[in-house]
Amino acid sequence: MKRYGNLFDKIVSSDNLGLAIEEASKGKRTRKGVSRVLDNKDFYVMQLHDMLVDHEYVPNHVVRRVIRDKIKTRTIAKPQFYPDQVIQWAAMLVLQPIFLKGMYEYSVGSIPHRGTSMGQKAVKKWLQNDPKNTKYCLKMDVHKFYPSINTAILKSKFRRKIKDRDTLWLLDTLVDQFEQGLPIGFYSSQWFANFFLQDLDHYIKDDLQIPYLVRNIDDLVLLGPNKKKLHKAEQAISSYLADEFLEVKPNWQVFKVNSRPIDFLGMRLYRGHTTLRRRNALKIKRRMAKISKKPGLNRFDAASVIAYWGWLKHSDSYGFYMKYMKPACTIKRAKEVMSNGSKRRVRYTDRTHS
Repeated sequence: MKRYGNLFDKIVSSDNLGLAIEEASKGKRTRKGVSRVLDNKDFYVMQLHDMLVDHEYVPNHVVRRVIRDKIKTRTIAKPQFYPDQVIQWAAMLVLQPIFLKGMYEYSVGSIPHRGTSMGQKAVKKWLQNDPKNTKYCLKMDVHKFYPSINTAILKSKFRRKIKDRDTLWLLDTLVDQFEQGLPIGFYSSQWFANFFLQDLDHYIKDDLQIPYLVRNIDDLVLLGPNKKKLHKAEQAISSYLADEFLEVKPNWQVFKVNSRPIDFLGMRLYRGHTTLRRRNALKIKRRMAKISKKPGLNRFDAASVIAYWGWLKHSDSYGFYMKYMKPACTIKRAKEVMSNGSKRRVRYTDRTHS
Protein backbone atom coordinates (compact mmCIF):
# COMPACT_ATOMS: atom_id res chain seq x y z
CA MET A 1 0.00 0.00 0.00
CA LYS A 2 1.33 3.43 -0.97
CA ARG A 3 1.92 5.80 1.95
CA TYR A 4 1.58 9.53 1.40
CA GLY A 5 3.84 12.26 2.77
CA ASN A 6 4.34 16.02 2.34
CA LEU A 7 0.66 16.69 3.03
CA PHE A 8 0.83 19.14 5.91
CA ASP A 9 2.29 21.98 3.84
CA LYS A 10 -0.70 21.64 1.52
CA ILE A 11 -3.15 21.66 4.44
CA VAL A 12 -1.71 24.85 5.97
CA SER A 13 -1.18 26.70 2.68
CA SER A 14 -2.95 30.05 2.42
CA ASP A 15 -4.95 28.92 -0.62
CA ASN A 16 -6.20 25.78 1.10
CA LEU A 17 -7.09 27.56 4.36
CA GLY A 18 -8.90 30.28 2.42
CA LEU A 19 -10.85 27.68 0.46
CA ALA A 20 -11.67 25.85 3.72
CA ILE A 21 -13.17 29.05 5.15
CA GLU A 22 -15.31 29.49 2.03
CA GLU A 23 -16.50 25.87 2.02
CA ALA A 24 -17.22 25.76 5.75
CA SER A 25 -19.21 29.01 5.53
CA LYS A 26 -21.68 27.80 2.89
CA GLY A 27 -25.25 28.06 4.12
CA LYS A 28 -24.31 30.16 7.14
CA ARG A 29 -22.59 33.25 5.76
CA THR A 30 -25.04 35.63 7.45
CA ARG A 31 -24.22 34.38 10.95
CA LYS A 32 -22.33 36.94 13.00
CA GLY A 33 -19.30 34.76 13.80
CA VAL A 34 -19.04 33.50 10.23
CA SER A 35 -19.34 36.91 8.60
CA ARG A 36 -16.65 38.24 10.96
CA VAL A 37 -14.19 35.63 9.66
CA LEU A 38 -15.19 36.22 6.03
CA ASP A 39 -14.72 39.98 6.37
CA ASN A 40 -11.19 39.48 7.72
CA LYS A 41 -10.24 36.32 5.88
CA ASP A 42 -6.54 37.09 5.37
CA PHE A 43 -6.06 37.68 9.09
CA TYR A 44 -7.78 34.43 10.06
CA VAL A 45 -5.91 32.45 7.40
CA MET A 46 -2.64 33.62 8.93
CA GLN A 47 -3.89 32.85 12.43
CA LEU A 48 -4.93 29.34 11.37
CA HIS A 49 -1.57 28.78 9.69
CA ASP A 50 0.38 29.71 12.81
CA MET A 51 -1.94 27.72 15.07
CA LEU A 52 -1.46 24.54 13.02
CA VAL A 53 2.25 24.90 12.25
CA ASP A 54 3.00 25.45 15.95
CA HIS A 55 0.76 22.50 16.93
CA GLU A 56 -1.25 24.83 19.16
CA TYR A 57 -4.70 23.83 17.89
CA VAL A 58 -6.95 22.49 20.64
CA PRO A 59 -10.58 21.72 19.67
CA ASN A 60 -13.22 23.83 21.39
CA HIS A 61 -16.08 22.53 23.48
CA VAL A 62 -18.75 20.90 21.31
CA VAL A 63 -22.46 21.63 21.66
CA ARG A 64 -24.51 18.43 21.60
CA ARG A 65 -28.13 18.10 20.57
CA VAL A 66 -30.31 14.99 20.86
CA ILE A 67 -32.62 14.29 17.93
CA ARG A 68 -35.42 11.80 18.43
CA ASP A 69 -37.72 10.34 15.81
CA LYS A 70 -39.89 7.25 15.59
CA ILE A 71 -36.97 5.10 14.49
CA LYS A 72 -33.92 6.11 16.50
CA THR A 73 -32.33 8.67 18.78
CA ARG A 74 -29.18 10.45 17.61
CA THR A 75 -26.79 12.76 19.39
CA ILE A 76 -25.53 15.44 17.01
CA ALA A 77 -22.32 17.32 17.80
CA LYS A 78 -22.00 20.89 16.55
CA PRO A 79 -18.42 22.19 16.40
CA GLN A 80 -17.67 25.92 16.38
CA PHE A 81 -17.24 27.44 12.94
CA TYR A 82 -13.84 28.94 13.75
CA PRO A 83 -11.45 27.33 14.04
CA ASP A 84 -12.93 23.81 14.32
CA GLN A 85 -15.13 23.47 11.23
CA VAL A 86 -12.61 25.33 9.10
CA ILE A 87 -9.74 23.08 10.20
CA GLN A 88 -11.79 19.95 9.48
CA TRP A 89 -12.43 21.28 5.98
CA ALA A 90 -8.77 22.22 5.50
CA ALA A 91 -7.65 18.70 6.37
CA MET A 92 -10.27 16.97 4.26
CA LEU A 93 -9.73 19.13 1.16
CA VAL A 94 -6.22 17.64 0.97
CA LEU A 95 -7.04 14.12 2.21
CA GLN A 96 -10.23 13.48 0.22
CA PRO A 97 -8.42 12.49 -3.01
CA ILE A 98 -6.21 10.08 -1.05
CA PHE A 99 -9.16 8.44 0.70
CA LEU A 100 -11.09 8.21 -2.58
CA LYS A 101 -8.27 6.32 -4.31
CA GLY A 102 -8.80 3.30 -2.07
CA MET A 103 -12.56 3.59 -1.77
CA TYR A 104 -14.94 0.98 -3.17
CA GLU A 105 -16.91 2.46 -6.08
CA TYR A 106 -20.32 1.68 -4.55
CA SER A 107 -19.62 3.14 -1.14
CA VAL A 108 -22.13 5.95 -1.59
CA GLY A 109 -22.85 7.57 1.78
CA SER A 110 -21.63 11.17 2.23
CA ILE A 111 -19.33 10.96 -0.81
CA PRO A 112 -19.39 13.88 -3.29
CA HIS A 113 -20.94 13.04 -6.66
CA ARG A 114 -22.23 9.68 -5.42
CA GLY A 115 -25.03 9.77 -2.87
CA THR A 116 -28.13 7.65 -2.44
CA SER A 117 -29.30 8.03 -6.04
CA MET A 118 -26.12 6.32 -7.28
CA GLY A 119 -26.71 3.41 -4.91
CA GLN A 120 -30.35 3.13 -5.99
CA LYS A 121 -29.42 3.13 -9.68
CA ALA A 122 -26.79 0.44 -9.12
CA VAL A 123 -29.15 -1.92 -7.30
CA LYS A 124 -31.92 -1.37 -9.88
CA LYS A 125 -29.49 -2.06 -12.73
CA TRP A 126 -28.20 -5.25 -11.11
CA LEU A 127 -31.71 -6.54 -10.38
CA GLN A 128 -32.83 -5.95 -13.95
CA ASN A 129 -29.71 -7.10 -15.80
CA ASP A 130 -28.55 -10.08 -13.75
CA PRO A 131 -31.48 -12.02 -12.20
CA LYS A 132 -29.33 -15.10 -11.66
CA ASN A 133 -26.74 -13.40 -9.45
CA THR A 134 -29.28 -11.21 -7.62
CA LYS A 135 -31.61 -13.99 -6.54
CA TYR A 136 -31.03 -13.38 -2.81
CA CYS A 137 -30.30 -10.30 -0.71
CA LEU A 138 -28.40 -9.93 2.58
CA LYS A 139 -29.33 -6.68 4.32
CA MET A 140 -27.41 -5.68 7.43
CA ASP A 141 -26.02 -2.70 9.29
CA VAL A 142 -23.60 -1.90 12.10
CA HIS A 143 -24.95 -1.29 15.61
CA LYS A 144 -24.32 2.33 16.72
CA PHE A 145 -21.50 2.67 14.22
CA TYR A 146 -20.19 6.21 14.79
CA PRO A 147 -20.07 6.00 18.62
CA SER A 148 -18.53 2.51 18.44
CA ILE A 149 -15.59 3.27 16.15
CA ASN A 150 -12.38 2.37 17.91
CA THR A 151 -10.17 5.43 17.50
CA ALA A 152 -6.97 3.47 18.19
CA ILE A 153 -7.73 1.22 15.22
CA LEU A 154 -8.71 4.25 13.12
CA LYS A 155 -5.37 5.92 13.88
CA SER A 156 -3.51 2.74 12.94
CA LYS A 157 -5.35 2.77 9.61
CA PHE A 158 -4.28 6.38 9.10
CA ARG A 159 -0.66 5.32 9.60
CA ARG A 160 -0.94 2.63 6.93
CA LYS A 161 -1.91 5.35 4.46
CA ILE A 162 -0.08 8.47 5.65
CA LYS A 163 3.53 8.93 6.79
CA ASP A 164 3.51 12.70 7.31
CA ARG A 165 3.97 13.22 11.08
CA ASP A 166 2.40 16.68 11.19
CA THR A 167 -0.68 15.46 9.32
CA LEU A 168 -0.96 12.48 11.66
CA TRP A 169 -0.78 14.88 14.63
CA LEU A 170 -3.71 16.84 13.20
CA LEU A 171 -5.77 13.71 12.51
CA ASP A 172 -5.06 12.41 16.02
CA THR A 173 -6.16 15.78 17.42
CA LEU A 174 -9.45 15.58 15.53
CA VAL A 175 -10.28 12.05 16.72
CA ASP A 176 -8.90 12.23 20.26
CA GLN A 177 -11.29 14.91 21.51
CA PHE A 178 -13.76 12.12 22.37
CA GLU A 179 -13.00 9.12 24.54
CA GLN A 180 -14.70 6.70 22.16
CA GLY A 181 -16.10 6.85 18.66
CA LEU A 182 -16.63 9.66 16.19
CA PRO A 183 -19.19 12.45 16.62
CA ILE A 184 -22.12 12.64 14.21
CA GLY A 185 -22.15 16.17 12.80
CA PHE A 186 -18.44 16.69 12.17
CA TYR A 187 -17.49 17.10 8.51
CA SER A 188 -14.40 14.98 9.14
CA SER A 189 -16.40 12.17 10.75
CA GLN A 190 -18.21 11.10 7.59
CA TRP A 191 -14.89 10.75 5.78
CA PHE A 192 -13.21 8.94 8.68
CA ALA A 193 -16.18 6.56 9.00
CA ASN A 194 -16.05 5.61 5.32
CA PHE A 195 -12.28 5.27 5.50
CA PHE A 196 -12.64 2.96 8.52
CA LEU A 197 -14.80 0.50 6.52
CA GLN A 198 -12.80 0.59 3.27
CA ASP A 199 -11.05 -2.64 4.21
CA LEU A 200 -14.40 -4.33 4.86
CA ASP A 201 -15.63 -3.44 1.36
CA HIS A 202 -12.60 -5.06 -0.26
CA TYR A 203 -12.88 -8.07 2.06
CA ILE A 204 -16.48 -8.63 0.95
CA LYS A 205 -15.73 -8.23 -2.75
CA ASP A 206 -12.29 -9.84 -3.02
CA ASP A 207 -12.19 -12.48 -0.26
CA LEU A 208 -15.86 -13.43 0.08
CA GLN A 209 -16.46 -13.06 -3.68
CA ILE A 210 -19.89 -11.47 -3.30
CA PRO A 211 -21.12 -10.41 -6.78
CA TYR A 212 -22.83 -7.17 -5.77
CA LEU A 213 -22.44 -4.81 -2.81
CA VAL A 214 -23.63 -1.31 -1.94
CA ARG A 215 -22.63 0.36 1.32
CA ASN A 216 -24.24 3.52 2.63
CA ILE A 217 -21.96 4.40 5.60
CA ASP A 218 -22.89 1.48 7.92
CA ASP A 219 -25.85 0.05 5.94
CA LEU A 220 -24.95 -2.81 3.62
CA VAL A 221 -26.84 -4.62 0.88
CA LEU A 222 -25.24 -7.72 -0.64
CA LEU A 223 -26.74 -9.58 -3.60
CA GLY A 224 -25.89 -13.09 -4.72
CA PRO A 225 -27.21 -16.29 -6.33
CA ASN A 226 -26.97 -18.50 -3.27
CA LYS A 227 -28.79 -18.18 0.06
CA LYS A 228 -26.31 -20.39 1.91
CA LYS A 229 -23.36 -18.32 0.68
CA LEU A 230 -24.95 -15.11 1.94
CA HIS A 231 -25.54 -16.67 5.35
CA LYS A 232 -21.84 -17.59 5.47
CA ALA A 233 -20.98 -14.06 4.37
CA GLU A 234 -22.98 -12.64 7.29
CA GLN A 235 -21.02 -14.81 9.72
CA ALA A 236 -17.70 -13.80 8.15
CA ILE A 237 -18.59 -10.09 8.17
CA SER A 238 -19.75 -10.26 11.78
CA SER A 239 -16.47 -11.92 12.76
CA TYR A 240 -14.47 -9.35 10.76
CA LEU A 241 -16.24 -6.45 12.45
CA ALA A 242 -15.92 -8.03 15.89
CA ASP A 243 -12.13 -7.95 15.45
CA GLU A 244 -12.50 -4.18 15.07
CA PHE A 245 -14.85 -3.94 18.09
CA LEU A 246 -17.96 -3.38 15.99
CA GLU A 247 -21.20 -5.34 16.13
CA VAL A 248 -23.77 -6.19 13.47
CA LYS A 249 -27.34 -5.37 14.43
CA PRO A 250 -29.28 -8.55 15.22
CA ASN A 251 -32.04 -7.69 12.72
CA TRP A 252 -29.94 -8.66 9.67
CA GLN A 253 -31.85 -10.74 7.12
CA VAL A 254 -31.39 -12.90 4.03
CA PHE A 255 -34.39 -13.10 1.70
CA LYS A 256 -35.43 -13.93 -1.82
CA VAL A 257 -35.61 -10.80 -3.97
CA ASN A 258 -38.65 -11.95 -5.95
CA SER A 259 -40.61 -12.43 -2.73
CA ARG A 260 -40.20 -8.92 -1.28
CA PRO A 261 -38.60 -5.56 -2.08
CA ILE A 262 -35.22 -4.37 -0.87
CA ASP A 263 -35.97 -1.52 1.54
CA PHE A 264 -32.82 0.57 1.13
CA LEU A 265 -31.75 4.20 0.64
CA GLY A 266 -35.27 5.52 1.17
CA MET A 267 -36.77 3.29 -1.53
CA ARG A 268 -38.44 -0.08 -1.93
CA LEU A 269 -36.51 -1.68 -4.77
CA TYR A 270 -38.32 -4.42 -6.71
CA ARG A 271 -36.90 -6.30 -9.66
CA GLY A 272 -39.07 -4.42 -12.13
CA HIS A 273 -39.94 -1.15 -10.43
CA THR A 274 -39.20 1.15 -7.48
CA THR A 275 -41.51 2.83 -4.98
CA LEU A 276 -41.04 5.17 -2.05
CA ARG A 277 -40.49 3.77 1.41
CA ARG A 278 -43.88 3.85 3.15
CA ARG A 279 -42.94 6.29 5.89
CA ASN A 280 -41.38 8.64 3.32
CA ALA A 281 -44.58 8.55 1.27
CA LEU A 282 -46.64 9.29 4.38
CA LYS A 283 -44.31 12.14 5.32
CA ILE A 284 -44.76 13.73 1.88
CA LYS A 285 -48.55 13.34 1.98
CA ARG A 286 -48.81 15.07 5.35
CA ARG A 287 -46.43 17.89 4.44
CA MET A 288 -48.15 18.61 1.12
CA ALA A 289 -51.54 18.66 2.87
CA LYS A 290 -50.23 21.37 5.22
CA ILE A 291 -48.70 23.35 2.35
CA SER A 292 -51.98 23.27 0.43
CA LYS A 293 -53.75 25.04 3.32
CA LYS A 294 -51.31 27.99 3.41
CA PRO A 295 -52.10 31.22 1.53
CA GLY A 296 -48.66 31.33 -0.10
CA LEU A 297 -45.49 29.30 -0.60
CA ASN A 298 -42.45 30.29 1.47
CA ARG A 299 -38.84 29.32 0.72
CA PHE A 300 -38.76 26.68 3.45
CA ASP A 301 -41.75 24.84 1.98
CA ALA A 302 -40.44 25.31 -1.57
CA ALA A 303 -37.14 23.70 -0.60
CA SER A 304 -39.05 20.73 0.84
CA VAL A 305 -41.09 20.33 -2.36
CA ILE A 306 -37.90 20.28 -4.45
CA ALA A 307 -36.31 17.74 -2.09
CA TYR A 308 -39.39 15.51 -2.33
CA TRP A 309 -39.24 15.70 -6.11
CA GLY A 310 -35.66 14.48 -5.87
CA TRP A 311 -36.98 11.34 -4.19
CA LEU A 312 -39.88 10.84 -6.59
CA LYS A 313 -37.92 11.18 -9.83
CA HIS A 314 -35.77 8.19 -8.87
CA SER A 315 -38.83 5.99 -8.36
CA ASP A 316 -41.94 4.97 -10.28
CA SER A 317 -44.08 7.56 -8.52
CA TYR A 318 -45.58 9.77 -11.21
CA GLY A 319 -49.09 8.87 -10.08
CA PHE A 320 -48.16 9.77 -6.51
CA TYR A 321 -46.84 13.16 -7.66
CA MET A 322 -50.00 13.92 -9.63
CA LYS A 323 -52.30 12.95 -6.76
CA TYR A 324 -50.53 14.33 -3.68
CA MET A 325 -47.98 16.94 -4.76
CA LYS A 326 -49.06 18.78 -7.90
CA PRO A 327 -52.44 19.95 -6.52
CA ALA A 328 -50.62 21.68 -3.64
CA CYS A 329 -47.52 22.95 -5.46
CA THR A 330 -45.81 22.23 -8.76
CA ILE A 331 -42.06 21.80 -9.06
CA LYS A 332 -41.95 24.82 -11.38
CA ARG A 333 -43.58 27.02 -8.72
CA ALA A 334 -41.21 25.77 -5.98
CA LYS A 335 -38.16 26.53 -8.15
CA GLU A 336 -39.48 30.02 -8.90
CA VAL A 337 -39.83 30.77 -5.18
CA MET A 338 -36.30 29.54 -4.47
CA SER A 339 -34.86 31.49 -7.42
CA ASN A 340 -36.57 34.75 -6.41
CA GLY A 341 -35.36 34.36 -2.82
CA SER A 342 -31.77 33.82 -4.00
CA LYS A 343 -31.90 36.95 -6.15
CA ARG A 344 -33.14 39.01 -3.21
CA ARG A 345 -30.32 37.71 -1.00
CA VAL A 346 -27.71 38.60 -3.62
CA ARG A 347 -29.06 42.15 -3.92
CA TYR A 348 -29.07 42.52 -0.13
CA THR A 349 -25.47 41.26 0.13
CA ASP A 350 -24.35 43.66 -2.61
CA ARG A 351 -25.90 46.61 -0.73
CA THR A 352 -24.37 45.69 2.64
CA HIS A 353 -20.86 45.34 1.16
CA SER A 354 -21.00 48.41 -1.05
